[in-house]
Amino acid sequence: MMLRRLPTTSIALTATAVVGALALSACGGSSSAEGKTGDGRLSVVASFYPMEFLAEQIGGSHVKVTDLTAAGVEPHDLELKAKQVASVQSAGLVVYLKGLQPSVDKVVEQSPVKHVVDATAASPLVDHHLDEGSAGQDGHDHTDAAGDPHIWLDPTRYAAVAKSVGAELAKADPDHAADYRKNTDELVTKLSALDKEFQAGLKDTKTKTFVTSHAAFGYLADHYGLNQIAINGVDPEAEPTPARLASIQKAAKDNGVTTIFFEALVSPDLAKTVAKDLDLKTAVLDPIEGVKDPSANDYFSIMRQNLTNLQAALGTAS
Repeated sequence: MMLRRLPTTSIALTATAVVGALALSACGGSSSAEGKTGDGRLSVVASFYPMEFLAEQIGGSHVKVTDLTAAGVEPHDLELKAKQVASVQSAGLVVYLKGLQPSVDKVVEQSPVKHVVDATAASPLVDHHLDEGSAGQDGHDHTDAAGDPHIWLDPTRYAAVAKSVGAELAKADPDHAADYRKNTDELVTKLSALDKEFQAGLKDTKTKTFVTSHAAFGYLADHYGLNQIAINGVDPEAEPTPARLASIQKAAKDNGVTTIFFEALVSPDLAKTVAKDLDLKTAVLDPIEGVKDPSANDYFSIMRQNLTNLQAALGTAS
């Protein structure tokens, strides 16, 4: 997996943040005993938007969710501040995805918090390896943190994580366990319906191949019988080699590709350059790593827009 390594300065900042958080904890934080807020809600810390969405949907009014990654920020770039570290240490529940954000992994490992959900435990990762010799992907089971983290883009995998979040919320806050179970069931039902929409919408297409700037859609492609060709690796800011660009151009022509996809939070320049060279269109395929305005768009609305954009690119009626 081609995730960026945290630079030495970031590691130093994280260490400083931990020390600062200890000082904040010693002075008393905003959360009361047993991970509760002042108004009695369970304090939940989520590492980035897909984890925040699950916690809010399942927790409802019984939880206060804090997202470590600000809205509209690419989650790989996260550097924790002392206040954020303190929020992890005093949380009633932490929901994160191990391997995506090294600074979060380190703080969670060092935290005394009792209730933790690691999404990769519910949905083991696969290494969607980029083969420099071809434009396709070679997937194989890989159950540690070195795999592709974008499990939420397959609704069935995301549902598995949702069930883990619901179960752990019930343990952390047993007084509201019945509500958490009900909310989990409702969310899983919605995710199952979304899965059926994708299955029906992508069943009959002129081509099964799509080109994207970021190798975030391996799980989606695997689940719905598509072929993802990625300009970059799992790291959205990695630079492709000239040989890879040449293979992408050939594969695009061979497979009748009409569109080069780019994403919302990363510069579209490279995708647009490739599209211009091939005289193709560009469109957005959003990996939903972060949402600029969660009040206007959520996981479901963005996934449905992704489906519409894929249908247009692959040659099927919307």
